[in-house]
Amino acid sequence: MKLKVGDMAPDFSLPSNKGTDVTLSSFKENKNIVLFFYPKDGSLGCTQQACSFRDSYEVFKELGAEIVGVSGDDVKSHENFAVENLLEYILLSDKGDTVRKLYGASGALGLMPGRVTFVIDKEGVIRHIFSSQIQPKKHIDEALKTLREIEGN
Repeated sequence: MKLKVGDMAPDFSLPSNKGTDVTLSSFKENKNIVLFFYPKDGSLGCTQQACSFRDSYEVFKELGAEIVGVSGDDVKSHENFAVENLLEYILLSDKGDTVRKLYGASGALGLMPGRVTFVIDKEGVIRHIFSSQIQPKKHIDEALKTLREIEGN
């Protein structure tokens, strides 16, 4: 399945680093969602990306958005990654990459998990998709730009 801008974001439920299962639809009508898929906790690019989201977290909140990171790492790995990098937002464990496949967030040539960010509005509609393995920090800029457009800022 290849999702595109304008599609409804598929719903899912995954375990989080916060000790609860998180369902995407639970945010509906309350918050825009920045759903970012990343390859691996603790890798250089993923740590840069995660910390860039962290450093802009208050701006995302002001724009009515919640950040949700997803990788195939287990919950314990996410807990450690969040503590080590002072991440306040949710990290979800997608063991088996079921949700990654559902969203079509694969990497180049299928050699490694993709780095793909989806901006989903309060109605559950995908408003922007950005994919780049080598520009982890640009995901933040792209997401903020889209959220400002959604919120009319």
